[in-house]
Amino acid sequence: MWHNNKKVLYTYAYYTSQWAWAYIQDLGWKRIKEGAADGCTNLFVMMNDAKASDRAVNVYIDADFITTAYVV
Repeated sequence: MWHNNKKVLYTYAYYTSQWAWAYIQDLGWKRIKEGAADGCTNLFVMMNDAKASDRAVNVYIDADFITTAYVV
């Protein structure tokens, strides 16, 4: 399900690969979907960029995982 115009309030990554999280406004902590290391890294970088620049994101959440996103 798409969630539009949400702020990224916090991000978190663990030292192991593909273990990254973002706290999305009104949705809470959501894990970034693992499967492809570059995909997980790219989404995590995007979440951090949105947080740093105070921009909203549109995120697709599937079973509590962020699978797709873009910065608005």
